[in-house]
Amino acid sequence: MHITHLNQECLLHLFSFLDKNSRKNLAKTCHKLLEVFQDPLLWSLLNFHSPMELKKDNFLLGPALKHLSICWYSERVKVCNIEDWMKNSFQKDFCKRHENTVSDFLLDVCNRCPNLLSLTLSGCGHVTDDCILQLLKNCPNLKSLKLENCVRITDHTLEAVTLHGASLRMLHVDFCRNVTQAGLERVREKCPSVMLRAERSANMIPDSKPEKKLMLEKAPRKLVQL
Repeated sequence: MHITHLNQECLLHLFSFLDKNSRKNLAKTCHKLLEVFQDPLLWSLLNFHSPMELKKDNFLLGPALKHLSICWYSERVKVCNIEDWMKNSFQKDFCKRHENTVSDFLLDVCNRCPNLLSLTLSGCGHVTDDCILQLLKNCPNLKSLKLENCVRITDHTLEAVTLHGASLRMLHVDFCRNVTQAGLERVREKCPSVMLRAERSANMIPDSKPEKKLMLEKAPRKLVQL
């Protein structure tokens, strides 16, 4: 029996074991397998391992998407986590190439995937509070939100959870240095049913851009010491 003799349900099951590239390559072989690739039911789960993968055309976004993860485990993440005012020209140029990639993708998810149930972001240093706010508003069934090493996430995201996370049951904000203990306590108070985890977040040193005046005051002191 040839693979194309199988019914749609069996083909969807077989495709579910393949990664995104393999699905795309198999879909190029014949029209029937292309129809399987384009079936929304195939795309209820999406995992990405770098921002660049979001720009490929080997997947589909749609209402069937229930679980999404974008986890970037790379030494390059350290560059994204540097405060903007401390980056040199090379670091700024590196970040400029992808700084809006994840945010733009998530905004697309907001518009096309209203049934999303879980979102995991790790190493996404350019994702902002506004992006998470829009996601919470447009995906009312979201039950799990896991944020790790997302340095631009602040208490504004925690506030958005208390206002728009009615369905949320699990919230992780691990290694998010701009989240405070006060913000975490507010979530615990307003959303007692949410399982909250914030490993090291509130104990890390938050971003704080030094005032120019303070820098000018310190400069003469250094000159005197020299």
